[in-house]
Amino acid sequence: MSGLPQEAPTTVPGRAEGPGPSDRADTAPEAARPAPGATGAAARVTAAAPETTAAAPEMTYVYAVGRDPAALEELAARTPGVDGGPLRAVRDGELVALVSSVPAGSFDEGGLHAQLEDLARLEALARAHHAVVDAAFAAATVLPMRLATVYLDDSRAREVLVREAARLGRLLDLLDGQVELGLKVYADAAAARRPAAAPTAAGPGRAYLQRRRTEQRQSRDLYREAAQLAEEAARLADSLARARVVHRPQQGELAATRAENIANEAYLVPAGSAAAFRDRLTALAADTPGVFVEVTGPWAPYSFTDSPVPEATGGPR
Repeated sequence: MSGLPQEAPTTVPGRAEGPGPSDRADTAPEAARPAPGATGAAARVTAAAPETTAAAPEMTYVYAVGRDPAALEELAARTPGVDGGPLRAVRDGELVALVSSVPAGSFDEGGLHAQLEDLARLEALARAHHAVVDAAFAAATVLPMRLATVYLDDSRAREVLVREAARLGRLLDLLDGQVELGLKVYADAAAARRPAAAPTAAGPGRAYLQRRRTEQRQSRDLYREAAQLAEEAARLADSLARARVVHRPQQGELAATRAENIANEAYLVPAGSAAAFRDRLTALAADTPGVFVEVTGPWAPYSFTDSPVPEATGGPR
């Protein structure tokens, strides 16, 4: 679900795993990644395109919404979108959606699903989408859209700006001057494992059982310490951030390391406080072997563009 809702949306399933740039931590935050549990990149599509492409050969692809018309219109004039297509600004009052035209046959439900099953195509699409969002984020306060958010035409996108003006305005107020930082807590059993005690006179079978019991006890201690540290990290992050969103821990190919992801959250932090947030959070695990904290970003606030307005924290306003 993106910050800009859609009429009668049909969900194209999201790809849970794969090498596309939306899966890499240096390219997009957690909320920008394809949703787990299905087969393409996360996308929302309005009602299916007309059967005859002659009547409607193109659809409107939306990248982001903001309310700085001058900055966003200037950006649109010099920035390419998907497949190099020119951007344009769809405007209603102070609200502006950055959009480009894409082929209806490729971006209706069936065409989009086929595109997103092709990993090379998915990577190209994600790169182009995030390039536009990043450029918009550098120019103005914006709400990033999910990958492949499309409408039948500009008028449908403008209708949503009109209908959702109050909610979009509240979200833009929340995001003004803020960046998204990811907070992940990991437990690494291999790094925490202490050397085994010197072997006793017991036979190999008994020695093996003793070693296994020691490893199991160390593992229980590690995960208890990791859970406690994750709670401490969340309390500290709350005091430094404006809002918080909790994501599911990463598993399988989505996991960036061999360590187990214990906590996976996103925080909305004042841009000027991002470095202090990173330093204070990563220092928490300095004295806990096998547990480490990773802070990612800053990014455009993908995690904070859904409705309703995300949970506020006790941090800066």
